[in-house]
Amino acid sequence: MLAVMLLLCGCKSKEESQSVSVDSSEKKIQIGMSFDSFVIERWQRDRDIFVSLAKDVGADVNVQNANGDINEQIKQIEYFIEKGMDAIVIICIDSDSLNEVVDKAKDAGIKVIAYDRLIHSSDVDLYISFDNYGVGELMGKALIDNGLAGGKVIMIGGNMADDNVPQVEAGFKDVMDRNSVEVIDSMHCEGWRAELGGEYVYNNLDKIDETDAIMCGNDNIATSVVHALSENRKADNMLVVGQDADLEACQRIVEGTQTMTVYKPVEKLAARAIECTISLIKEGKLSGEDVGTINDGKYDVPYVKLTPIAVTSDNMNEVIINSGFHLKEDVYLHTPNKMP
Repeated sequence: MLAVMLLLCGCKSKEESQSVSVDSSEKKIQIGMSFDSFVIERWQRDRDIFVSLAKDVGADVNVQNANGDINEQIKQIEYFIEKGMDAIVIICIDSDSLNEVVDKAKDAGIKVIAYDRLIHSSDVDLYISFDNYGVGELMGKALIDNGLAGGKVIMIGGNMADDNVPQVEAGFKDVMDRNSVEVIDSMHCEGWRAELGGEYVYNNLDKIDETDAIMCGNDNIATSVVHALSENRKADNMLVVGQDADLEACQRIVEGTQTMTVYKPVEKLAARAIECTISLIKEGKLSGEDVGTINDGKYDVPYVKLTPIAVTSDNMNEVIINSGFHLKEDVYLHTPNKMP
C-alpha cells in the first residue's frame, strides 16, 4: 500500500511539474519582427541586439526578412497576425504601403512598433528612431567645417519610399541654404541599391568635376560612390559624407577618402525599443521623458527620438572604438601607421 501511495504521489508531482512548465511557456511574450532586408550592414546589428535583449526579458522574437519586397513584408505581417503575436516590430520597406495590414494587426489587439522608419497613416503604437533631421544637419555641418561654404554639392540619397530620407535631406538642405551652398544635382537610389550611386558617378563625370562634395544617403552608397571616384582619380579632393558608421566608412575616414559618417548607437535604439514593446504589451502604455509625438500624415503617434553622433577622424577612437562598435585593428586595417 505504501509503495502504491508513493508511486501515485510521484506521478502527481510529475504531472504538476509538467503543468507549470506548459503554463510558463504559454505566458512567454511573442514578438514578430519584419525587416526590409539585410543589405544595409547595420540592420544585422539591430537584429542581433534586439533578439538578445528580448531573450533577457523572457520574450521570443520571430525574425523575418522581406528582401526588399513590400508584398512579402505584408505577407509576413499577416503571418504574425495569424500566429497571434503580442507585438509586431516593422522595419518598413515603403512608408505608404502598410497602413491596411497595420490596421488588421491593431484590430487583432496586437501592438505595432515602427522601428526606425515611420509608417504613414497607420496610428502605430510607437515610432522609435533617431533624429533624422538632425542626421542631415550633422552631415551638412561636417561639410561646412571642411570648407564647403559658398561651394557646390551633389546629393545621392536613399530610397524615397523610406520616410527617413526626406527628413535627412531637409536637415541637410537647411544647412546648405544657411551657408550659400548650391545643390547642383540630386538623385535617389531606389530600394537603397548602393550600386546606383556608383553608376551616377560614372555617368556624370562632368557634374562631378563641377562639385566640391557629395552627400550620400548612407555609407553603403558612399562605398559605391568612393570606389567610382577612385577609379576616375577624383577621390582625393572630394568631400564625402554618409551615415551608419559602417566598417568600410570608418576605414575610409581614417584613410582620408570619406569626411565623416553619422553614428547611430543601435544598441540604445534596440534596448529602448524592447523596453517600450514590453511596456505596451504588459501595461498598454508608454512612459519616459523621451516619449513625444509625431504626425504620421493622419494621426499623432507616440515617438521616441534618439540622438545621432557625428564621427570624424578626430573622434573615431572615442566614439566607435571605445564603444566596441568596431575593433581598432579593423578600423585601421589599411592604415596601421595611423593607429593611436
